[in-house]
Formats: sequence, C-alpha cells, structure tokens
Amino acid sequence: MSQKIRIKLKSYDHNLVDKSSEKIVKTVKGTGAVVSGPVPLPTQKKIFTVNRSTFVNKKAREQFQLCTFKRILDIYSSTPKTIDALMKLELPSGVEVEIKV
Repeated sequence: MSQKIRIKLKSYDHNLVDKSSEKIVKTVKGTGAVVSGPVPLPTQKKIFTVNRSTFVNKKAREQFQLCTFKRILDIYSSTPKTIDALMKLELPSGVEVEIKV
C-alpha cells in the first residue's frame, strides 16, 4: 500500500495528547510501519479578560487562558493491518483526532 498517513491530535490537556500519541506510536510500530513524530506544534493560547465586578470597580479585572496543544504523526509504508489497528484503537475523550491519507 505504502501510503503516507498524517494524524493530527488536538486537546486542551497536554497529558492526554502525549499519552494518546504514545499509544498510536506503539500500535503502529507493532504492525511494522515506520513512524515519524510526534512533532509538537505551537500551542495556541486564547486569553479572555472579564470584569470582576459588574458595576462599581471598572479597573478590577480577571484574565483566563485557554491553551490548545497539538501534535502531528506521519506514518510511512503502512499496511492494511496498520489501518485496522488505528481504527480499533481506543483514545481518551477530550482528544480530537484528524486522519489524512
């Protein structure tokens, strides 16, 4: 088959992304395919500023931050066994997986 498969992982928790990428690497190497990665992509940070008080203290504010962590895995020389193993893999909830062939 020898297609290149690219897997993108996104999550708000960096531990979940790292554990799921390790799980994917173990299963793919078990089928005999070649894996490059996981490559960490830049963390996307969203910062929200909110007033602490609704009426009186205009200068009192709070800031909240939401970080999105991303990883990329490339799989080379894949076989049908590799694709079946990826489809049957159980990943934790909270991790968004995008697979491109």
